[in-house]
Amino acid sequence: MRAQWFLGAVSICWMGFVSFANAEVKLPTIFSNSMVLQRDRAVPVWGWDNPGTEVTVSIGEASAKAKADATGKWTVQLPAMKAGGPYIVKVQGSSKVEFSDVLFGEVWLCSGQSNMEWTVNSSLNPKEETAAAKYPTIRHIKIPHVPADKPQTDVKSGSWQVCSPATAGNFTAVGYFFAVNLQKELNVPVGLIGSNWGGTRIEPWTNPEGFNSVPALSDISSKLATFPTKNDKGAINHQTPLALYNGMIAPLVPYAIRGALWYQGESNNGEGMLYYEKKKALINGWRKVWNDEVMPFYFVQLAPYDYNRAMVDGKPATSGLPGIWEAQTATLKIPYTGMAVTTDISNLKDIHPKNKQDVGKRLALWALANTYGKSDLVYSGPLYKSMKVSGDKIELEFNHVGGGLVSRDGKPLSFFTIAGEDKKFVDAKAVVVGKSIIVSAEGVTKPVSVRFGWHEEAEPNLSNKEGLPASPFRTDDWK
Repeated sequence: MRAQWFLGAVSICWMGFVSFANAEVKLPTIFSNSMVLQRDRAVPVWGWDNPGTEVTVSIGEASAKAKADATGKWTVQLPAMKAGGPYIVKVQGSSKVEFSDVLFGEVWLCSGQSNMEWTVNSSLNPKEETAAAKYPTIRHIKIPHVPADKPQTDVKSGSWQVCSPATAGNFTAVGYFFAVNLQKELNVPVGLIGSNWGGTRIEPWTNPEGFNSVPALSDISSKLATFPTKNDKGAINHQTPLALYNGMIAPLVPYAIRGALWYQGESNNGEGMLYYEKKKALINGWRKVWNDEVMPFYFVQLAPYDYNRAMVDGKPATSGLPGIWEAQTATLKIPYTGMAVTTDISNLKDIHPKNKQDVGKRLALWALANTYGKSDLVYSGPLYKSMKVSGDKIELEFNHVGGGLVSRDGKPLSFFTIAGEDKKFVDAKAVVVGKSIIVSAEGVTKPVSVRFGWHEEAEPNLSNKEGLPASPFRTDDWK
């Protein structure tokens, strides 16, 4: 009996040993060597191990512990740390994992479609830009194109890349130039998470919480159980609601980030103010899952482009670009948002303007002023504020005048039109008077409304003295 008991005990111990020896502590691929963790706030670290296993995560003198739950999931919260590094992050559970060259700094999610995915190699002066890309504390990770029918816990991505002349060419250009400008002012590491996909609509990036928060989108929220759709071979339609959130955003949550940069809208062109409702849903939803109601969300207004040159199924594509501009400008009503205007750096024959340098810089101005408290910056071009009719003229007032209103090329102000009660717009004369603009036109004796830059090919010249262009606008709501 003793022999049987002894053999049984050995057997049980051996089985336990084998089970433990084969077990591994695992973390999502967003955690890797050379990563950037968000400074000055608690940092969630999570992963998987055998149920009941105690896992310890340590960095420097800080550490946190948690037990893996019945599903094997564990999560710890590292205390807030100041910018700096490099550190080694040690994870001890059933096995040991270490991540080296870890920095604390500012982390931004860079999402949207092709103009956000556009790389430094495809931007202006790529050879010069990559040769100068000696910023080892700027880091980038690219999330692969992966739609999914359910929210994923991980996505197979590459590792974080340290910025250098050899690597920067493949970074998101908008994100990279944003990071360079940010770092020059803040002198802290910057991490960029590139989760973007050319040609995509906004709906697949949005989560259920976002759709449910916007009554105007009830046609989508009432059918969320049917999304994303699949074809007859079971392939997921990556353009349908939830598809890209499930596969490319959910695996990142709750990785600590400062905020999001967004460049998208071309694929939703023609939707007008409906696009505003969809942007509300996106912003609300992301803020909800990251549990951050004040998460900054800075975006790029689409550049002028001759959409009639574009062909869809052999026919000219329809355009409603001014309507998208209106929706994008309306988004500024949502707190903690900002918009980089690009009417002056467009290419009417190319939907991908190569000047991503100024785009990144303008996004950085918004962040520096409104997220990082740089109060001495002019961070936006003129935005329409109000109008007043005076006889046969209309006086326009603006926010973000900066040092004053000017024509950036010294020529008469362009792309202003005016209309009377007949709603027929004609080309108008516009002149700067103090901090206002006076608009008039021969034959329009009782003006009612003004439009500025209200055409997809409009490249107007109104800006402030700081060189930031005015956003297109209209003072009417006529159909």
